[in-house]
Formats: sequence, C-alpha cells, structure tokens
Amino acid sequence: MVYHGPGLKSWEERPQPRIQEATDALVRITTTTVCGTDLSILRGGLPQVAEGRVLGHEGVGVVTAVGDDVSRFRIGDRVLISCMTSCGHCDACRRGLCRQCSRGGWILGHRIDGTQADFVRIPHADHSLYALPDGMDEESAVMLSDVMPSGFECVALKGLVAPGDLVAVVGAGEVGLAALLTAQFYAPAEVIVMDPDEERLAMARALGASRALCDRAGKAAAKVLALTRGLGVDVAIDASGAPGSLELCQSIIATGGRIANIAPQGRPVTLQMDRLWDRDITLSTRRVDLASIPVLLKVLRAGHVDARRAERHHLSLEETARAYDLFGASGEARPLKVILSGA
Repeated sequence: MVYHGPGLKSWEERPQPRIQEATDALVRITTTTVCGTDLSILRGGLPQVAEGRVLGHEGVGVVTAVGDDVSRFRIGDRVLISCMTSCGHCDACRRGLCRQCSRGGWILGHRIDGTQADFVRIPHADHSLYALPDGMDEESAVMLSDVMPSGFECVALKGLVAPGDLVAVVGAGEVGLAALLTAQFYAPAEVIVMDPDEERLAMARALGASRALCDRAGKAAAKVLALTRGLGVDVAIDASGAPGSLELCQSIIATGGRIANIAPQGRPVTLQMDRLWDRDITLSTRRVDLASIPVLLKVLRAGHVDARRAERHHLSLEETARAYDLFGASGEARPLKVILSGA
C-alpha cells in the first residue's frame, strides 16, 4: 500500500525488500491492520512522510531471512512486529524509552517502508520482533503491535490505575477500548467511557464499561460530576485527541487525580492551571514504546483478555485500499478495526 501524497494511495508491485544491515530480518506478512495514524498520513497530517512510502507499522508474520548479526530469530519463526523499532543499545533504549531510540523509534511506514505489504524489512530485529507462542491466534496478536500496549501503558504506567479508582476514558476508538480492557486488570470501582458515537459506546459496554456516556452536546463533564457527587474521577485518560478532549479530562479530574494522555494532539490545548495548580494533579503524556508486549503476550495466552471481542472487518492484504476507505468512513459505516490477511 503506497502513499503518493495527501488523499492518494495505491496497491502496487514493488521489488521485494532485502537485507541491508547485519541486524535486519525479512518478514512475510500474514496479518496486519490499518491504524488511525495511517489515516492521518493519508490525509496529509504528517507531511514528513515521503511520497512513495509503503504504509503500515503493525503486523504478524514469518521470518524469511536474517542478517549475520541476528541471534534471537531464525528462518521460519512466527513473530510479532513492534510498531517501535529499537536498537537496544542507545541511551534511550537502555533507559527503557524505545520509542525515543536514536536509530529507530517509529520508522515503519513513516521513515522506511512498512508492513502493509507481502514482505517487510525489520531493522534491529533482535529488539524489534517478538516470538509468538505456539497456537497464539494472529488476529489477537496483531493487536499487540500497537493498540493494546498503547492503552495498557497509558493506564498502567501513566494513569497509575489502582483498585477502587474511578476511571474515565475519553474516546471509544481502538486505543480507548484497549485502555478500558486493561484498566480492568487493576480492579477499579468504575470505568466510565465517553464518545459521541453510540455504536462505539455499545462496544464499550460489551467490553466492561460501567457507564458509557454520549458526548455529542458537550454535556459529558456535567454528567460525570453528577455521578461522582461533584468530586470527579481519580484517573482521566485522553484516548481521543479530538478538540476539547484534554479540556474535558481537566474538567472531571478529582483532587489528587491523574490525567494521562496517549492521543496525538494536533493543535495547542488549554491547560487550566488557574484551577488545577493547588489540587495535586498529575498530568502525563506518553508515546507507546511496547515495553509491555512480553506481559501482554502472557495475558493473552492465559486467556485473561480476549482481544478479538471488539467488532472488526476482515479483508485480504490485496484489499488494503478498500480497508482505508472503510476505516476512514464516518458514522456507523466505520468499523473499529480492519484485519488484513496475507497469503
């Protein structure tokens, strides 16, 4: 799936990738998907992405070749591809900030060709691939390339959800629902999900939301405050990035609460310091670094969460252009996720 500038895409023949560095691996894609970030690229929201780039940064596949310095993987291994490439050796990687890797970070489908293709080259393979356990369902596993860790790391590492907390998730898209699912690991008293889309709110209820509030008229803050006797919530998670979402989190946070942002903010937002400065509020931001993949692999394998419960469409890899059209649709026509299967 090749990006040719804002609004322009095509599925086309390209030469098969090859090993360029001794730390590379080649992976044949068996399952991938379309992310909201891919849509942002297609709509011109990330002008640094060059025309001619193969898109995609999530995937599961089979190793078909390895460089001489790759020691953890062999030809034929089933692997999960991390959306963040990590060299494993730079200062950022040593500090656990793989997303800030000086030789990697988010490069797939961004600075180098990505995973919406039959084959993809993975730099620094030893630190950017994860072996899939025998028998693990690929449709569930591909959710660990980006979506599930994004929700989990925001919930666990930045929101610091604890037993008995009141938690609010703003945005019931794929990351918001991942935050809902993983927040339940910590036994919160309630998880309230807010979104303007009734279909997504219905999915949130099915996935365990205590309450699902429609926020079309901008009245969600008043509803949350009424539900909490004016006190607000202990944790507010911005998984939307839509105009007003971070302001909504600030409006409903309780004294001593934590606001955690995982959503890209495409424009400046207002920080209400005049009413927050003396209330012991913590505001944290995070870009996923996939440090949680090993934990989430164990959780999925043990059956503690079913990543397939969210409604989705299934298409072949050759139908990726149609997947963009479906995923980019508005209203009820838009699926939560589109799963693409290779040969």
